[in-house]
Amino acid sequence: MNTIILASDHNGVELKRHIYSFLSKKGYQCIDLGPYTNEKSVDYTDYAYQLSQIIHNGEVPRGILICGTGVGMSIAANRFENVRAALVHNLATAPKCREHNNSNILCLGSWITPAKTAEEICTTWLDTDFGKGRHIKRVEKISHHKPNTVVFTNGVFDIIHPGHIELLEFAGSLGDKLVVAINSDRSVKELKGSSRPVVNELDRKKILESIKEVDEVIIFDDKKSNNIFQQINPDVVVKGGEWTEEEVRRRDNIPDDVQIKIFPLVSDHSTTEILKKIMMNETWIKT
Repeated sequence: MNTIILASDHNGVELKRHIYSFLSKKGYQCIDLGPYTNEKSVDYTDYAYQLSQIIHNGEVPRGILICGTGVGMSIAANRFENVRAALVHNLATAPKCREHNNSNILCLGSWITPAKTAEEICTTWLDTDFGKGRHIKRVEKISHHKPNTVVFTNGVFDIIHPGHIELLEFAGSLGDKLVVAINSDRSVKELKGSSRPVVNELDRKKILESIKEVDEVIIFDDKKSNNIFQQINPDVVVKGGEWTEEEVRRRDNIPDDVQIKIFPLVSDHSTTEILKKIMMNETWIKT
């Protein structure tokens, strides 16, 4: 979606007009919320609130706010729950606030930033994607979630390790109720081989229920989680970082209205690696 909304106070009118023309020539559909003249002093808050409400509602993905320093606009915009407004005065900050912070409003200072530099900042900001990965859990900690949100994740959870704990903490932060579905002993053997699971399903369930972020644990007997997912009908699905959001949605046939959050893999932590170390130690002890 190439729609960009712009607004300013009287100090930002000229720079806004310049950026509007620049982005329009680049193929963006620009919407100017005003003001359209700098002859009358206006309150930056009024224009920041109008633009931020549109971003908060999800009607347009990104916006640009301009005042003398950009500070007032950024303070006002960040009062809205779904807004991440970044104050940018240089080219180094422009891509980082997208890659690391998934900013959706760019705040510029007309007294600080020349028009040519503002063009480069806007181009870089619009061309940079959110980096996801390790940044997801950080951004989610400052995100707001609708009340009564049900979060769902699933897996074997055979030998609980720090990677599992971090995933569950992340999943628990995304809503009000976290439901964890675990594979039955029978389905684990089909997936992992006859030597698995190491911990039986009832003990795995009991261990997970002792973790404060987990509200409910369900044992399911299929290799895939499609049926149990349909029964729970969650608002958010959390998966490990071995899959992309698009792959998960397509593979598990998850509806578009359900959010998918990909948790980055925690390095050096996996049940398989833990079991390998145990087996190596046993071999060393016997020899």
